[in-house]
Amino acid sequence: MKINDIKDLLDQKAIQYNVPEFIETDPVQIPRSFTLKEDIEIAAFLSATIAWGNRASVINNARRMMAIMGNSPYDFIMSHSDANLDRAEGFVHRTFNAGDFRTFIKGLQHIYTNHHGMEQIFTNNQTNGFLHHGIHEFKKKFFEIEHLQRTTKHIADPLKNSAAKRFHLFLKWMVRQDNGGVDIGIWKSIPTSVLSCPLDVHTGRVGRKLGFITIKNDNLKALTQLDQALRLFDANDPAKYDVALFGLGKEGFAS
Repeated sequence: MKINDIKDLLDQKAIQYNVPEFIETDPVQIPRSFTLKEDIEIAAFLSATIAWGNRASVINNARRMMAIMGNSPYDFIMSHSDANLDRAEGFVHRTFNAGDFRTFIKGLQHIYTNHHGMEQIFTNNQTNGFLHHGIHEFKKKFFEIEHLQRTTKHIADPLKNSAAKRFHLFLKWMVRQDNGGVDIGIWKSIPTSVLSCPLDVHTGRVGRKLGFITIKNDNLKALTQLDQALRLFDANDPAKYDVALFGLGKEGFAS
């Protein structure tokens, strides 16, 4: 396909899939059920953290996480006692278990109490037109608390060559706001131009089919290739093509 034809296809699919109906089967519905800024970003962060595997299972387990926190995540994060954390006992999503969940609750409390919240960290760490350094700094600050070593794997680090798919999904939800209604866009201090497209199985396959990605592994190098290609089409909002690539993947475009 010619480059202009590819752009036309992606623009068309971005419009087709960036609609409220997309939310009905997507974990973004979890943070969208809240109105308080901190509730939204906590729900988004936790939902994105477990966003791998069957989407229905992700949504159900994200709802369960909210229920454990009394459906008031920010209040629970900031005022919980050790006894409250016992509510998480038995929770599991793939390799994310109750111990990880308890550590995340404590880590989030630390971020809000000592680092002025999640948005501030990324506002202060926009480097070379990307948020990779921001993710690295967030992870470092998040795990300043006493924590289980196994839990650190649930926050990927781009500076260690990870594509950090789930974290970039969270950032896209927080920063992007448009007429489509999928992304939430409550963080106003970060431009959409620094976002990266979450690199998952669908976006990776389609990205390779279109010639954007030339390497096999879904790592930072592959993400950088995808980012560079999408910035040619829209340098101000490259992550808008996430739903387009995802939709094409679901349609079997790269099969």
